[in-house]
Amino acid sequence: MADGAHYDRRETRSAEQREAELMAALPGLIAHAKEHAPGWSRRLAPFDAREVHSRKALAQLPVLRKSDLKAFQEADPPFGGFNATPVGRLSRLFMSPGPLLDPEACGPDPWRAARALWAAGIRPGMIVHNCFAYHLTPGAWMVDAGARQIGCAVIPAGVGQTEQQLELIARFKPDAYVGTPSFLRILIEKSNEAGASLSCLRRALVAAEALPPSLRQWFHQHGMEQVLQWYGTADLGLIAYESPALHGMILDEDLILEIVRPGSDEPVAAGEVGEVVITSFNRDYPLIRFGTGDLSAVMIGHSPCGRTNVRIRGWLGRADQITKVRGMFVHPAQVAQVLARHPELARARLVVSGALAQDELSLHCQPQPGVALGAEEQDGLRAALIQSLREITGLRAGVVFVAPGALPNDGKVIADERNYN
Repeated sequence: MADGAHYDRRETRSAEQREAELMAALPGLIAHAKEHAPGWSRRLAPFDAREVHSRKALAQLPVLRKSDLKAFQEADPPFGGFNATPVGRLSRLFMSPGPLLDPEACGPDPWRAARALWAAGIRPGMIVHNCFAYHLTPGAWMVDAGARQIGCAVIPAGVGQTEQQLELIARFKPDAYVGTPSFLRILIEKSNEAGASLSCLRRALVAAEALPPSLRQWFHQHGMEQVLQWYGTADLGLIAYESPALHGMILDEDLILEIVRPGSDEPVAAGEVGEVVITSFNRDYPLIRFGTGDLSAVMIGHSPCGRTNVRIRGWLGRADQITKVRGMFVHPAQVAQVLARHPELARARLVVSGALAQDELSLHCQPQPGVALGAEEQDGLRAALIQSLREITGLRAGVVFVAPGALPNDGKVIADERNYN
């Protein structure tokens, strides 16, 4: 398994080998899901699992968005029919905010967190101080299982009761902290106030909150040798993690990543910001083209740490940009529909501006590279876009043409720039 710097040999295999192995396993995953999970059987009925063995074929399947899970779960409790293992044979059952219900799969390290812990320098025989919450949600259990898979002892500390936590740390002398960066800062500040020592904690793996460079530097100044981030969700477990090289976040080996245009099922070009969509090879709770609702982008090239998997830029915001305009909700999917009608455009952003109760709406359009629009072509396309917007959103809007590259690569398709003062 582990070979020093890397958790296993899969982390350093060629991109071609990894892709071939993932695509070869994909038809079996889909066939298993359709056979054992009624929700997937219904959703993927039109598709032949044997034919889904490439990214192009995978992209034809519909995206199952996290924002839709609650309705599916209410219609077919408890998991919307997407669990391929009967509920009573699953390991643990959770309820996350939403509320959404999440199952823990069977077997060791079901959330695959050991890989991120290993990258953070956590090794067999260490003691891990786990400050994620153990109550109802799966965050603490993810790293708990990963640490025990590596061969570590775990202190199930949870959140709060800082005085007791400082006493635990003084007596057990754990080697590593896992939890949110904000609670780690609280522990350090409280230990300084109490004259206690946290010198045993040399490394940390944090998640669920932002870790700006200034805060990472603050941790280093207070004795932490290494503070890395990991990114995951309650549905999927680990998605990506930092390595000591600090060059983006490296995708887990058991996932297929797509970045799609917000509001659509269409993958975007490498480097473009879009919604993180994951296919997970979890046979108990398979998730196929699962839209997380998070924005990120693929980074070109490989990490200097030697891991060869795809890297992403980390969490860049939320893909759900639903906005209320003149009393009507406008969805990213509607902007995607407009864009699909007009292939001359590479990108579009619906900008909402104006003062309170005086909403102004305009579609900022960026032509495809190499497409030159003369005055007559612009007038004709503008009229067609106004008509498309009216038909799809029910709203009147202006159209503004911008130069190639003028729209920021930030995943936004709706920008609310209204002045509420």
